[in-house]
Amino acid sequence: MPRPNSHHRAPALIYAGIDEAGYGPMLGPLCVGASVFRVRDWRPGAPAPDLWRALDPVVCKDPPRSRRATRIAINDSKRLKGAQGPGDVRSLAHLERAVLCALACAGHEAPTDDALLRALGAELGDAPWYGVAPTPLPLNGDAPSLALLANELGAAMRRAHVECLSVRVHALPERAFNDRCDAHGSKAAVSFGLVADAMREAWEAWGEEAAAADPGGVRIVVDRQGGRSSYAGALRRVFPGAVVETLEESARVSRYHVAEGGAQGRARAATVIVQPEAESAHLPVALASMAAKLAREIAMMRFNAHWIERKPGLAPTAGYVADARRWLHDAADAITADERRMLVRRR
Repeated sequence: MPRPNSHHRAPALIYAGIDEAGYGPMLGPLCVGASVFRVRDWRPGAPAPDLWRALDPVVCKDPPRSRRATRIAINDSKRLKGAQGPGDVRSLAHLERAVLCALACAGHEAPTDDALLRALGAELGDAPWYGVAPTPLPLNGDAPSLALLANELGAAMRRAHVECLSVRVHALPERAFNDRCDAHGSKAAVSFGLVADAMREAWEAWGEEAAAADPGGVRIVVDRQGGRSSYAGALRRVFPGAVVETLEESARVSRYHVAEGGAQGRARAATVIVQPEAESAHLPVALASMAAKLAREIAMMRFNAHWIERKPGLAPTAGYVADARRWLHDAADAITADERRMLVRRR
């Protein structure tokens, strides 16, 4: 994750969002996305700003009616991924538009799918089904039009005194997923472990800058993890040595203040907010959701390309349980026993 620039002295809100994709499937990686913004012209202690409003008219929540529209939809990935089946790239149009434009604003180019995964930091390991030849991006539209749209987004951010600092994805492919499930005992613990990694990255990169601007520190928003509403104990494990104070725990939201003293008077701080449907209330969470989903879909495109090359005519899969069982049946004569053990998530 990029480190903050030392010349940024004016107080600013560091606003991060985290969300996952791929919790339920039997095939493919679990992905946790994180996006981080710096917001100036912000009053310390004030609620996080509505970035949809700040970046209007370039950014919107609802998908534009035309694929050639000059607005970028950012919302829960489940609302923006098209209904086309596995392997149909049209379903990814809104996801790749938003993620590629945001990455461009953060200083990263992604002309191919493997370059996109590298820009996001999504590591899929050495399984051969992820090692296929690169595919040019964007999958929908053309690169010059996307570059123009990214420029429009950058201009809107400058007008609103907003910077996109980072868009990242923590990816856990099948074998590593199974190993962590065996070590930690549950899929929920594995998923929260990736969320914890993303929280620590934001804390380590921007916690000091944020604490200097406001005692609340980095604003980290996470979608609610299952049905639980208490996270203080988990956060003490995420931030060892820090003081975790519970500000609110309710059905509506759970909020915590995390603070850590440092040498020479430097300190880090964060306010962690966990709430249901956070993608609808916080643009950084929505973008994180889209990045995680896009990374997983790109991974599954590579997965399907590998197996279709090995067995022509094999119908692609998105990896969810019912269709994964169909796919495993159809692909049975092309998969060795060792490969099946490697590629099937056991939980």
